[in-house]
Amino acid sequence: MESMGNLRRTNYCGEVSLALAGQEMTVCGSIARSRDKGGIIFADLRDTTGILQLVFDEDTPKEVFAKAESLRSEYVVIAKGKLRERAAKTDKIATGDVELYVSELRILSEAETTPFEVRDGINVNDELRLRYRYLDLRRPSMHAPIVLRSRIMQVIRNYFCDNHFTEIETPTLIKSTPEGARDYLVPSRVQPGHFYALPQSPQVYKQILMLSGFDRYFQIARCYRDEDLRADRQPEFTQVDEELSFVDENDIMTINEGLIKTLWKELLDVEVATPFVRLPWNEAMGRFGSDKPDTRFGLEITDVTGVFAATTFKPFMGVSVRAINAKGMADKLTRKNIDKLGDVAKTYGAKGLAYSRLTADGTTSSFEKFLTEEEKTALYAALNAETGDVLLLVSDADWVRACTALGQVRLEIGRKYGLIDPDKFNFLWVVDFPLFEYSETEGRWMAMHHPFTLPKAEDMDKIESDPGACHAVAYDIVLNGVEMGGGSMRINDPALQDRMFKALGFTEERARENFGFLMDAYRYGAPPHGGMAYGLDRMVMLMLKKDSIRDVIAFPKVQNASELMSGAPEIVDPQQLKDLKIVMAEQ
Repeated sequence: MESMGNLRRTNYCGEVSLALAGQEMTVCGSIARSRDKGGIIFADLRDTTGILQLVFDEDTPKEVFAKAESLRSEYVVIAKGKLRERAAKTDKIATGDVELYVSELRILSEAETTPFEVRDGINVNDELRLRYRYLDLRRPSMHAPIVLRSRIMQVIRNYFCDNHFTEIETPTLIKSTPEGARDYLVPSRVQPGHFYALPQSPQVYKQILMLSGFDRYFQIARCYRDEDLRADRQPEFTQVDEELSFVDENDIMTINEGLIKTLWKELLDVEVATPFVRLPWNEAMGRFGSDKPDTRFGLEITDVTGVFAATTFKPFMGVSVRAINAKGMADKLTRKNIDKLGDVAKTYGAKGLAYSRLTADGTTSSFEKFLTEEEKTALYAALNAETGDVLLLVSDADWVRACTALGQVRLEIGRKYGLIDPDKFNFLWVVDFPLFEYSETEGRWMAMHHPFTLPKAEDMDKIESDPGACHAVAYDIVLNGVEMGGGSMRINDPALQDRMFKALGFTEERARENFGFLMDAYRYGAPPHGGMAYGLDRMVMLMLKKDSIRDVIAFPKVQNASELMSGAPEIVDPQQLKDLKIVMAEQ
């Protein structure tokens, strides 16, 4: 092993070009691969910016050539030489026009044989990759998202600061407020039996900041939720958080459309058209069966309940009936494929999936024989049905459940049959969410977002009498079927906040116990305010068209919330538990 001596990096591998040919330079990094061609050695040097080919031949100083002969994958080196034009150019790397003819080489660290090849295109199971995450992150396809993530945060900071926002850090050891997802708890050593919670969001603190006279706040905040993991969820995640005073929801949406436009242009060179489409929640559910609709393809849902207003067919009697016309897909949607779609519908609460296949050889249907001719004619007219189409129907007493099930069928068809353009970025806002949702488990109404969400003005008188009919001044930003962020206007009237707490089943004592400091702050003047938050991990995932947020997080958790590389969580020293006055219960 050698020291760097007087050699210092002058250039990064991925930033050299033919314009620099003839210059002396020094580069450093890891050997991606080395090829000895007998008398000439090529080595690909990789650093954080890319790959540059190193060359050694018979005119290379003997001691340097001898070192080059010993090079193996992942050796860490520093090399000095002259940049020259490559005789055999390649477009596989950005620096494929040039190579560094090395005159001085130092091996700074040798490497053992790695458990998998450190290159793109490998077929390695996720567990092994995550266990050796430091090797996995060396691969260009894994390295690039982490670099882009850093650039995204820089652009976000610049944009907010240019628009009069102040970046403020809020506490990460906070009071637990058990409403919604489970908190991660942290025991206090100095106050035995007392616990902090790790924040699920800076929500209360950012509202307090508005009451503290900071008109515009933002923070790139670490947040924590003790919930089951999915492809787009992690127990700890990064949130781009913001709050604004003296605005309404239109101001907030305009500011954030500008942010998206700036990010996509600066980082992807993609022009995003603004303003975004705004879909009321009822319309999004009715047309797409989702409050985060993917609008890159058609197959919209149609309400055909009226067709069956007088039907004698029991599955369609007195319920909501929703339908999709998969136009021209009769040759693809065979009975076997339709049965699989039926399984999808059942997974999302439907009792079944009714169908009609309209082919040149005739119609096959699971339900048409039970309809009158008038009903059949009206159904075909409502769906603009013709030969080659497949009609898919779901009925349910709950229209939301019917639409949700059919919406999942729609997505399955879109994904399986290539109806979705992967190069599109379809942004939209979903607005006018229900203010409350009823929890069968809790036996009470719960806030769909959080207890501080402002009800729509026209629904103020329904908060106590008809909570299910109330809508919120809330908005989610959706991209390609994924909720990228969301927020709402907040309540700034103490009396209205008290009504909300009561509607949610909070006693006065419980409300004060959980949120007393916020309620007190309202007494001293609260400006109208609102805000929103993005999941940064999801944003990066969507920008790079990745399938999982694990691909854009340096050290992600797996399904059981463990981190495979370090082994967290782990059993701790008994003395640590003793210091915290914690006794482990028998399992």
